Amino acid sequence: MAEQDAPQAHQILDSDGEPSSDRPWIIRTYSGHSSPKASNELYRSNLAKGQTGLSIAFDLPTQCGYDSDDAIARPEIGKVGVPINSLDDMHLLFDEIPVEQMNTSMTINGTAMWLLALYVGVARERGVELSELQGTTQNDLIKEYLARGTYIYPPEHSLRLIAEMYEFCLDEIPKWNASNICSYHLQEAGATPTQELAFALANAISLLDLIKERGEFTDEQFERAVGRISFFVNAGIRFVEEMCKMRAFGELWDEYTRERFGVENEKYRRFRYGVQVNSLGLTEAQPENNAWRILIETLGVTLSRDARARAVQLPAWNEALSLPRPWDQQWSLRFQQILAFETDLLEYPDLFEGSVVVRSKVDELKRDAREEIDRILGMGGVIPAIESGYMKSALVRSMSERIAAINTGDQIVVGLNRWTEGLPSPLLGGEDGGIFTLDESAARDAIASVERTRAERDPERAAAAVEALKAAARDGSSMMEPSIECALARVTTGEWAGALREVFGEYRPATGVDGQQLSLAGDRVDALRERIGRLADQLGHRPRIVVGKPGLDGHSNGAEVIAVSARHVGFDVIYSGIRLSPDEIVLSAVEEDADVIGASVLSGSHLELAEQLFEQLAAHGASDRIDVVVGGIIPPGDVEKLRGMGVQRVFTPSDYELIDIMESIVDLVEARVEGAVAS
Repeated sequence: MAEQDAPQAHQILDSDGEPSSDRPWIIRTYSGHSSPKASNELYRSNLAKGQTGLSIAFDLPTQCGYDSDDAIARPEIGKVGVPINSLDDMHLLFDEIPVEQMNTSMTINGTAMWLLALYVGVARERGVELSELQGTTQNDLIKEYLARGTYIYPPEHSLRLIAEMYEFCLDEIPKWNASNICSYHLQEAGATPTQELAFALANAISLLDLIKERGEFTDEQFERAVGRISFFVNAGIRFVEEMCKMRAFGELWDEYTRERFGVENEKYRRFRYGVQVNSLGLTEAQPENNAWRILIETLGVTLSRDARARAVQLPAWNEALSLPRPWDQQWSLRFQQILAFETDLLEYPDLFEGSVVVRSKVDELKRDAREEIDRILGMGGVIPAIESGYMKSALVRSMSERIAAINTGDQIVVGLNRWTEGLPSPLLGGEDGGIFTLDESAARDAIASVERTRAERDPERAAAAVEALKAAARDGSSMMEPSIECALARVTTGEWAGALREVFGEYRPATGVDGQQLSLAGDRVDALRERIGRLADQLGHRPRIVVGKPGLDGHSNGAEVIAVSARHVGFDVIYSGIRLSPDEIVLSAVEEDADVIGASVLSGSHLELAEQLFEQLAAHGASDRIDVVVGGIIPPGDVEKLRGMGVQRVFTPSDYELIDIMESIVDLVEARVEGAVAS
């Protein structure tokens, strides 16, 4: 070959030796809100703008297995995603969207089998072959116990549900990922890169161990099942380390599937992953800075061809303030399109191959992750590591260390703890203040929809389907086909989940806050402890705070850090974990003679839940002796509304100084004690 005809070293070559470019990743936005109809309109609009796949956000009642008309569900309807009560709602959600042409990702876990059954029901009633469906049900319950909180059943039964979905999908829906090992939320809960690698891979290993032990697959089928394992990861602001993490993920997965499970076919050992870049680091303060954070984080999972995500979804710049508006999602979508189609990124082989620095960091991450994986597997796998509280405590410790580093200034967050002075953001202008607001009629429509479905269905068919589901759950046979029959019979989400609750029971894991310490010290901490000591003398007990997570919101990071911080400075702390009703929180505060209730709400339901808290305090005659403070993602316009109800302090993500928060709460207790003495 003449020198001038030789392929250039920088080109990607196809199988015939001709220059080619890498394929763009699947471009998604994570979306869903209010109602199936409104969400359908949003999806069709996004697809028309160039989005190439769907990523469905479901509301918390749907995620936790409740119908919209359930009392615990009502404050949360349509707040963080779309409510789906039945197959009728699913048909509305995908109206005029050809499911056989879509790559559909559903962020659903505790009710994943149910939502897949509904998707199958849509296909069957449309006459679509199941083999044409492609997509993913997230269906990772391990990370739910650790980070996100939409678990329902105990770990053993949850893993059985996942395994049965693999067994159904392998041949019936061969292009469907029955689960998606999700390390994204681990990082959101404070996981270090090593913990994200180790916990996710230990999760996948334990799942494959179970699938193999069940003995439903031949060796060839098992290899194919390994090939359907996919991952959903996080990309944080330390984008060089994140890129190295992704290379380590791929190499470790190849090694474990070959060494532990004997997978010979290289195709089935391939690490397949999608990504949403980090939301944990997005700030309420100077929120326009978030656009640059999102851009930089995206580079960590796109620059390196050998560790490039095959699907990417980006948060919006204002997600620390509220749900994003359609324009905000469009802005994130356009960034992906510019990176994929305007730059030359996809024209080159891996840019970091041969880098000594990258190789060293990858090897370090692999070594540390293997040590942690060995520790978890030595406990018997992820289930014992969860039930013992080991994994949850490790995450709470990491998150506490992260927050402490931000408080001390060791970790710089621009606009939050450094360079905090700036001009007001023009992005927050306009009539809506840059914030998405829900249509109040959406909740009424969701309740009307579920009532209509129940009224119009064949009650005998629905009842028989539920009984068949419970029978399968009890006798160990597959629950997948009975779930599909429930869908076709117009059984509702709450009825499906309730049937399995009746058989499996519910689960409450360890909170992880016991024994944790903060690295905060100094004169302010000492002074605060002295004040709390004086209050203990005056009250006859140490000041007591109930840290509560009312409603269905399972994002517990903030509540856990507040619980650890309060204990660090000398409070007695009662924290019972997530998904408590307001009456349970108030009853705990009354029985424990608490001085303060601290409610953490990140789902947008703060007004409704605060109202319920005050109703319960009045019912128990405790309104005049227990103060209420609220923290969460709370739009500025709602702060005064909360104060008008009687909330004494409102903390938002811009209130990151833990000592400031603790001093403010102590001020409340002191004022109440002084008022009691004066009277």
